[in-house]
Amino acid sequence: MAEKRRYTINLLPQPEGGFTVLVPALPEVVTEGDTREEALANAREAIEGVLAMYREEGWDIPADIEPQLEHLTVAA
Repeated sequence: MAEKRRYTINLLPQPEGGFTVLVPALPEVVTEGDTREEALANAREAIEGVLAMYREEGWDIPADIEPQLEHLTVAA
C-alpha cells in the first residue's frame, strides 16, 4: 500500500461558477470543477498523477506547504 500524504490546496471560487484548485507544494497541479466536490475529486486525481510521475522519475516527493495568508490594503 502506498504511503499517505496530506497536501494543502487552494480552492478558488470562479466568478462564472465552479472552482479552480492549486496545490502550493505541487505547482504542476492546476485543475477545476463545476462544484466543490468535483473540484476536490479532480484535485485528488491530479495530485495522485503528479506523485506517480515523481516516483517514476525517481524524484523526491515534496512535503506539504501551508501558505500563510495575509491581507494588504492598497489604493485602487
